[in-house]
Amino acid sequence: MERVSFHDQIAKNKLKSLLLLISIIIVFAVFGYIIGIIAGPDYFAIIMSISIIISVFYVWFGYYNSHKLALASVNAKPAPESYRQYHHSVEGLAIASGLPKPRLYVMEDNNINAFASGRDPKNAVICVTTGALKKLDKHELEGVLAHEMSHIANYDIRFMTLTAVLVGMIAIISEIFLRSLHFRAVGDRDSKANAIFIIIGVALAILAPIVVSLVQLAISRKREYTADASGVKFTRSPTGLINALKKIKNEHQPSYEQKYHYNKAVAPLFISNPFKKLGGLFQTHPPLEKRIEILERM
Repeated sequence: MERVSFHDQIAKNKLKSLLLLISIIIVFAVFGYIIGIIAGPDYFAIIMSISIIISVFYVWFGYYNSHKLALASVNAKPAPESYRQYHHSVEGLAIASGLPKPRLYVMEDNNINAFASGRDPKNAVICVTTGALKKLDKHELEGVLAHEMSHIANYDIRFMTLTAVLVGMIAIISEIFLRSLHFRAVGDRDSKANAIFIIIGVALAILAPIVVSLVQLAISRKREYTADASGVKFTRSPTGLINALKKIKNEHQPSYEQKYHYNKAVAPLFISNPFKKLGGLFQTHPPLEKRIEILERM
């Protein structure tokens, strides 16, 4: 079995995330250029202004309150000092990573899961399920917490927020553009050349939001791989995280009663998708089997 370096994994997945983000920017630029040709610079400036104001305000609110919203959505409570292993593990990882200790929370759920949130290390939180605290041994819990500390260290919330702004702007521009076609005047603008651009513009308005959403999901999956590798960097061993992911993989799917704990908007934050434990093009997380296989090669 060919060995892989966690340094290489971190660098490779960060580069792929950046390239995927650039692809969203390219789609945004091409779409904007086509709309500019069809409607003219003045109309395009109006669309851009509206989309920027709406998307930036919406995401700005979420960005500065992401940890509060995430914790409230799962009814998480501050972790008492009686969870000594939880506190001690995070303190050790904070020293190893050079990060301040995040605020620790616990949510009632028998399944193994955890998430981190916060716009930067100073405002970060980590939340684990009661199932994780009961079912994971010291090294497995440390592996999971190292993964979550890696999301904080890599500023993943900030990176995904930037992605969300761009994706949101494209979706808003597409909606405004498609609706505006009903009010366009028929006249000299409807030349053969302009008709072709309108067809292209409509196709982009329909496809662009779908494409960039898929790219956004791909970025999320790459950030999970990066967090796995960074977690190994902090603990200097992949064994704990491997065994924890295997336990997660072997768990039964959450029941209907358990699923109410999870809001779909918050689900991408978790170490494992609480709604579906498989991978795929429309998933926020890569397959657990693939993650385990890569970790076993480190």
